[in-house]
Amino acid sequence: MTPALVAASAGALLGFGLLVAWLLRAIARDQRLGERLLAVQRSAGIDQVALPWSARRMLLRGLAAIGRGLTGSGVLSGRTVTELEQTLMAAGFRGDRALAIFVGGKVLLFLGLPLAMAAALHLLGAGQMAWTLGLLAAAIGGLLTPDLVAKRLRTRYLRELERGLPDALDLMVICSEAGLALEGAIERVAIEIRPANRAIATEFALCGSELRILADRRAALLNMAERTRLDLLRRLGMTLAQTLQYGTPLTQALRTLSAEMRHEQLVRFEARAARLPVLLTVPMILCILPTLFLVVAGPAMLQASRLW
Repeated sequence: MTPALVAASAGALLGFGLLVAWLLRAIARDQRLGERLLAVQRSAGIDQVALPWSARRMLLRGLAAIGRGLTGSGVLSGRTVTELEQTLMAAGFRGDRALAIFVGGKVLLFLGLPLAMAAALHLLGAGQMAWTLGLLAAAIGGLLTPDLVAKRLRTRYLRELERGLPDALDLMVICSEAGLALEGAIERVAIEIRPANRAIATEFALCGSELRILADRRAALLNMAERTRLDLLRRLGMTLAQTLQYGTPLTQALRTLSAEMRHEQLVRFEARAARLPVLLTVPMILCILPTLFLVVAGPAMLQASRLW
């Protein structure tokens, strides 16, 4: 690989990473702003809140228009659209425009990253082979990297849910013992746990809204698991649904479920700790044993070399 291609690839990937980070931050900020304005709208009884104009919001609208055009034209199959929606929902990106913005961003990166690579190669005066490899790598990166980033965000979001769910159940126990109903307890936990765990707060706030809106409370509870496909949330939804159906004590069920989740977390931590000796075998062989060999056998080797 020529130095020109290496420099061009590094510059294009750096610009691509900055653009992806900016887009994801812009989408998340726009989503948080929409949630806050919706809360203000509900509390004040306003029919519609107008968002202020900004270049970022216009860019997001343009990306959403491109994404809606592609998803509506049938270029993407129904299965692909469903998988993308599920991945984005599990990553914490909600709303009507999340999928459209994601697809529009993929198109922008698929077209923009090769253009940035071409400009870098032109400035560096690269050869024909560098042009071919650079444009191909840029096109593949612009097409596949957004999916990898979304899956990584999904994994981090689900890990945050798993880590904070036992604490949320403990807070629900306190709220239930204080006399709050299920809807009030869920909404109160969503408010109190937000500074510590935003993922739990988001899921619980959405669940509380669905409990007040939907007629089937069991469906509202099970929707938490359907959005994230997380087994812990599915168990929580089924436990709460059975509590409402059969009239079993809510506090006792939550305590039992919280204890089970903490025990499972402890078992996972112990399993990860048990893997450490195996993982440390290779560093010990590569780093510690050669040093120990030099310290122990080094003097004997020096004396033998003098005799020779």
